[in-house]
Amino acid sequence: MSTRRTVRAYPFDMHETSVSETYHQLQRDEPMSRVQLPFGEQAWLATKYADVKLVTADPRFSRELAQGLDQPRMRRQQMGDGIMGMDPPDHTRLRRLVMKAFTARRLEAMRESVRTLTHELIDAMIENGAPGDVVEDLARPLPVTVICNLLGVPKEDHSIFREWTQALVSDATAKGDVLDVYGDQLDNYVAQLVAQRREDPTDDLLGALVYARDAGDKLSENELISIAGAGLLTGGVETVSSALPSFMFTLLTQPELLAQLRAQPEILPTAVEELLRWVPINTAAMFARYAREDIRIGDVVVRAGDPVLPALHAANRDPEVFANPDVIDLTRSPNPHVAFGHGPHHCIGAQLARLELQEALKAILERFPELRLADGRDGVKWEYGVIVRGPSLLRVAW
Repeated sequence: MSTRRTVRAYPFDMHETSVSETYHQLQRDEPMSRVQLPFGEQAWLATKYADVKLVTADPRFSRELAQGLDQPRMRRQQMGDGIMGMDPPDHTRLRRLVMKAFTARRLEAMRESVRTLTHELIDAMIENGAPGDVVEDLARPLPVTVICNLLGVPKEDHSIFREWTQALVSDATAKGDVLDVYGDQLDNYVAQLVAQRREDPTDDLLGALVYARDAGDKLSENELISIAGAGLLTGGVETVSSALPSFMFTLLTQPELLAQLRAQPEILPTAVEELLRWVPINTAAMFARYAREDIRIGDVVVRAGDPVLPALHAANRDPEVFANPDVIDLTRSPNPHVAFGHGPHHCIGAQLARLELQEALKAILERFPELRLADGRDGVKWEYGVIVRGPSLLRVAW
């Protein structure tokens, strides 16, 4: 059944914040299709909401099986998957440790510091004068600083962390050369921080993880470095640094939405959820799940050992789940989007990302009542990297 399917080059066409029409076509006619990413083996692509949830949550699909295989991917080299390469119970054990840093109480306690930081960044934008760049002046420094503070990274090293993050998630060349340089630098740096925490314990997240490791919580040294480094750093930064400028582009090019938010600031949390649903943050579906056994999904049988890519941004536009899915409704409720994934690997930092996006949008609305694109729509520059997509330059005037 599957051998006669057309294999499509993937990812599909991208323009600004659009979701390719190919996804809509596949949802209608071929919900489980065959695709070939730039590197790795061919894979199934799941585009319907129900299928994406199945693939990401059903224990018959595994991330652990992917390890050591030629995984479908955007980059020539394979990054270490860390916690994303594990299945329960190992994954559950590590996730439980990290989630201690993301309790609702701890996150709410962070809101004031995130708000203060956001306003400080906006102060600097205003002081430097218009036009300012939402990407460089706000969207990149905000989440890097928040994660660095969470991990206890010294302030003087925040800039190098930002450089590493940007390189690891962008790398538009997809040659993978950045991994040779930045991957080792990041791991070595985190290893040094870990050694410092052993000598001088701290109450930040990294200190807590070191304590868990040394107290016999079955956290290996490699797991510790992987979680604290690439896991939290890139995972905790990429969503906000890509989503925030994409959100601002969307609001500034659909002024009726911006006017609605200004008139009804109380809908901001719901608006953030709708923008998360509507705006595609990732360049392509990634982290293929491998079938442990033959599994029927719709009209196809996924054979044991086959990889399946869950297309989250396609699922978020599924008309069977979302009424008028291509239209932004800032008051949409309920809104069961899967922008942060689903199942065991649902993004650990989802609530922190929500908090940062809420505070950033709230501050922008308050501080810039006359905000507009400085160079018009055509002046916005876009980047479609190996992990995330979004504006690389979004100049605004006020």
